[in-house]
Amino acid sequence: MRIFIPLCIFLLPFLVEAQNPNDYDSDLLPASFHKERREAFRKLMDSNSVAFFFTNPVRQRANDVEYVYHQDPNFYYMTGYTEPNAVLVLFKNKIILDSISTNEIIYVQPRNPSDESWEGRRLGVAGVQSKLGFEYVFENTSFQDLKLDYNRFKKIYYPYSYNDVRDDPYNEGDLFSLMKIFAKQTEKFKEKKDYVGLFTRCAQLRETKTSQEMKLLRKAVDISVEGHLQLMRNLKTGMKEFQAQALVEFGFKFNGAEFEGYPSILGGGENSCILHYVTNRKKLNNQDFLVCDAGAEYHGYTADITRTLPTDGKFSETEKTIYNIVLEAQDAGFKACQNNNSFRAPHNAAVEIIKKRLKEIGVISNEEEYINYFFHGTSHYLGLDVHDPGMNGKLKPGQVITVEPGIYIPEGSPCDKKWWNIGVRIEDDVLITGGEPEILSGKLPRTIPEIEKIMENASNFINLPSEK
Repeated sequence: MRIFIPLCIFLLPFLVEAQNPNDYDSDLLPASFHKERREAFRKLMDSNSVAFFFTNPVRQRANDVEYVYHQDPNFYYMTGYTEPNAVLVLFKNKIILDSISTNEIIYVQPRNPSDESWEGRRLGVAGVQSKLGFEYVFENTSFQDLKLDYNRFKKIYYPYSYNDVRDDPYNEGDLFSLMKIFAKQTEKFKEKKDYVGLFTRCAQLRETKTSQEMKLLRKAVDISVEGHLQLMRNLKTGMKEFQAQALVEFGFKFNGAEFEGYPSILGGGENSCILHYVTNRKKLNNQDFLVCDAGAEYHGYTADITRTLPTDGKFSETEKTIYNIVLEAQDAGFKACQNNNSFRAPHNAAVEIIKKRLKEIGVISNEEEYINYFFHGTSHYLGLDVHDPGMNGKLKPGQVITVEPGIYIPEGSPCDKKWWNIGVRIEDDVLITGGEPEILSGKLPRTIPEIEKIMENASNFINLPSEK
């Protein structure tokens, strides 16, 4: 046994090369996609400028347990690299560094057979060259050797840090060290440093999806629909919110999602009125409305879908009233998802319906009081982030946005008590086209008759989806 373990560690690099690629995902974004995105970013850079992209930090969950690593979306968008402790340097034009002439360099973590036996395979320098298509790749500890004459650059683009980068004293190439080196080398050039410029340029690119991205985004949406259907088919009075969550997330995992796109929100009764409720521990009673806001992430791209369901399978009259107002508002939002409309057009359309209808049923006496019950935006961009960056300008073909109006009437609200603890949100993912918008999640029922029909035949067993 003492001999076998070191031998396995020694052979690991060779075992990595011997793995059968047909056993793994075959629909990842190709290296050419990321190269095209880097070229597109360069076109947006100012003349004589340089841009730095850093990976996400490794985050500690507790003691010696870390959260599952998730790459910074901009870094992934530009590189396809999914490991930590790396930095990408892009130049507007080719420059000469020592004996090389290039417009990009990437520094990555090295291969380490011992660490890989615990944490998983790494690409290393050779892997990044062969699989991600970079010509000039160096180990991250070499970043300190990058000596740039910053006087020559008009702009130094870099990402904003959220101060959650921790120092690993045993790793000279960790993200903390890389950012420390960058900060030290550029401290005399603060007037050239521009994190807003990096964000806005990435937002300009990422707000419009390529055909390659849309394949993955459609897959994420389809998987999410399956998860929500699992809940509709199996939801029962007496379940706990976390059991409803398990049904949805089973559908995600079983159909190929790597992660949830965000913490799943399963709020019943009074919790349906809390927008980002994620505790999910309440027992669901007959009178509870359940807001399920959950989306699957597939190869980095996430869906975002919400349905509101009666726990007992039947909408009460008060629930029907509020639900149908939100449904009407969503339909109005869909109609406003037109090319060249403003980004706020779906929200404005939804607001007009909600303020009018709430006044008609007596929940509010003045239309402007609607804000007490609908206090979030109707739309956001969708992609590598559930709240993807964008410019919030005109809607254009290729953009994917959500349409998610809601009404939330918590206990104690200044209206008839019959409305208390009714929270409703209906959310779908919409592709802007040159004509009518495409509701990507349109296969998931959202009208009262459709939902009740599915829930009427609910079973005590999970209905496994058929292979497609």
